[in-house]
Amino acid sequence: MFHLLTKKLTWTATTVLLALTVVVSGCGQSGSNNSKENAAATNEPGASNAAEARVVTHAMGEAKIEGTPERIVVLTNEGTEALLALGVKPVGAVKSWTGEPWYEHIKADMEGVTVVGDESQPNMELIASLKPDLIIGNKLRQEKVYDQLNAIAPTVFSETLRGEWQSNFKLYADAIGKKTEGDRVIADYDSRTADFKSKAGDKLNQKVSVVRFMAGKTRIYLEDTFTGVAFSKLGITRPDNQKYKDTFVEEITKERLPEVDADMLFYFTYETGDGKGTQMEEEMLKDPLWQSLEVVKNNKAIRVSDAIWNTAGGVIAANLMLDELYKIYEIN
Repeated sequence: MFHLLTKKLTWTATTVLLALTVVVSGCGQSGSNNSKENAAATNEPGASNAAEARVVTHAMGEAKIEGTPERIVVLTNEGTEALLALGVKPVGAVKSWTGEPWYEHIKADMEGVTVVGDESQPNMELIASLKPDLIIGNKLRQEKVYDQLNAIAPTVFSETLRGEWQSNFKLYADAIGKKTEGDRVIADYDSRTADFKSKAGDKLNQKVSVVRFMAGKTRIYLEDTFTGVAFSKLGITRPDNQKYKDTFVEEITKERLPEVDADMLFYFTYETGDGKGTQMEEEMLKDPLWQSLEVVKNNKAIRVSDAIWNTAGGVIAANLMLDELYKIYEIN
């Protein structure tokens, strides 16, 4: 068994920007200042941002967006990754599910960004105080406060958060006026997944389990999850016995640990700081049933980052996970 450390990964938010040569312009606080300077030069309020209004269709209807948004508040973790990958630093964002306040893999790129609550409970007053010209959120998380958000600034909501991040990413890219750059990011990721699949060859015959430890819970993660969607693109398949119906995860007891056995197993732990997730991981890994698994005895049970492999759920994490898979499958 071995551990893959996030700090050793090569694909970061910064390298995304370099690799894609996205020109960063008019984002965050500096963009607002530039807008004011240009407006003063032309004697028109917001002249640098003057452009024909665009109508963006989203989960809650339509949003009218004028020019290029410069002060964006984002209310999902995967939305935050989308903005960073497009060269845009939000003025406000919800806290990462783990981290203080950001995931380790985006921390450097989020310096100076205001925390506006979390996905489940964004802080309306704080959001309003940032004077955003666009708010990006999600119907699943914030449907009840959509009208309040939309009263603050044009608001664009994606529909869901489970598994498939690419459609959300395209919506966000369109909303901020970076559709071309967004298409390039998606094309780059799709090219990498196709490259992995073509080079993996017979290695894809291995059956792979994905397990998550949480406070009081152990779960098998299936197809309709962040890892599941990625694995489908890569040609990675699950053990034949993991055919659970009508669920994206299967919660198991200790007695059912044999169900996670496979040729390879990835596991990660959702730890919020109270130690309960880590406690569950330690309890399961010490159990004789876990130790008896063939995948464990073959040193093919691999601990990976919960943030990257599940919780962050965005384009940066997707590429970081792919970096790890290239190494694990020994693909150059």
